[in-house]
Amino acid sequence: MDTPALRESDARALLFAWPSEDTSRVPFQVYTDPAIYEAEQRLIFQGPTWNLLGVEAEIPNPGDYKTTHVGAAPVILLRDETGTINALLNRCAHKGSLVCYKPCGNARELTCVYHNWVYDLRGKLTGVAFKRGVGGKGGLTEEFDQNQHGLRRLRVETYRGIIFGTFSNETPPFVDYIGEELAACIDRVMIKPLKVLGFHSQVLPNNWKLYAENTKDSYHASLLHVFHNTFGIVRAGMGGGIKLSPNGWNHLSWTERGALAADQSTSREKVRSLNDQYKLADPAMMEHKLELGDQVTNSIQSVFPGTVIQQIHNCLAVRQLVPRGVDRSELLWTILGFEDDDAAMLEHRLKSNNLVGPAGFISMEDGCVGGWVQHAAGADPTAQTIMPMGGRTIEPSEGSRVTESAVRGFWKGWRECMGV
Repeated sequence: MDTPALRESDARALLFAWPSEDTSRVPFQVYTDPAIYEAEQRLIFQGPTWNLLGVEAEIPNPGDYKTTHVGAAPVILLRDETGTINALLNRCAHKGSLVCYKPCGNARELTCVYHNWVYDLRGKLTGVAFKRGVGGKGGLTEEFDQNQHGLRRLRVETYRGIIFGTFSNETPPFVDYIGEELAACIDRVMIKPLKVLGFHSQVLPNNWKLYAENTKDSYHASLLHVFHNTFGIVRAGMGGGIKLSPNGWNHLSWTERGALAADQSTSREKVRSLNDQYKLADPAMMEHKLELGDQVTNSIQSVFPGTVIQQIHNCLAVRQLVPRGVDRSELLWTILGFEDDDAAMLEHRLKSNNLVGPAGFISMEDGCVGGWVQHAAGADPTAQTIMPMGGRTIEPSEGSRVTESAVRGFWKGWRECMGV
């Protein structure tokens, strides 16, 4: 892939210039322009980035597979007969049809239903229907080299049971990509072999970047989310902070329980999300079993461009953000536990899972605010958002989450991939 040439041609095609030297201002055009959306597929999702494909526990046996996406590109994630995990572009080399159209299963080989071209579990083309024609007529000519027409392979890395893929040879190794400090934050949560407990799918009425920003926006957490603030999962006066990868692209926002700071700003400003009149009929859902050796109540970690690794009390998950058009995206949640969870812990995790998903007590607000921004963005694409909280820099924050530094870091990654 000639990435610099692609960047140059795309930048010319977009006729787009960033409005300032830093990333504290973002033009609404980036959420509404179809040309920008199309360029993102090539330069970001198929560029030098790591993208969530799944977790090892989803494909434990040889032949197990699942279908997924990297950006808009359909991908097959599978384990071959040697136990190796492979990721293949789900597009037949012949006419471009999906090779695998079921969400998951087990197979010894992959066969395109359109013309019955057959591939092995590493993507090699092993069979072509009527290769020699019929009755000595038709079929392939001698110049056709079957070895040159397999399924396109992605690079794959697994970290703590989570599988990532990239189309680009330029993407650095995963730990280098996120940095050792953020890798240690994954180590902190994924302390044992994982078990899949279930899935959520949530369609969002907004451009994918609005949700990507939301996950890095620690400023909103105790303001928008009534449940967070009222029941003490995230409050402005709690401990925690923001960590960033060396390049600023990836982040961790965390909150830990302890003595609340002597900060009366929440009551002074009459924050809408704090409502002491709300009570839970079943408070067991809010029990926090300290299984990770600390008092962290909320840990949201992002991997640019569209991966989130989550710990909210004992509710563990990975989230995959899939673009579905310039004004539509889909959020796929994989709810996790540990292999050695007993029955009581499993029940507790499932009960805690009510916090997240499309109707989750916490996450339901995130499912609508992006749509409100998308709706308003169309009024004037030349207007700009502003991100003044914490200044204009991209740097970590210890003890405070009232900053938009991580969001500015996202836009730094976006600009560097897009070449604008």
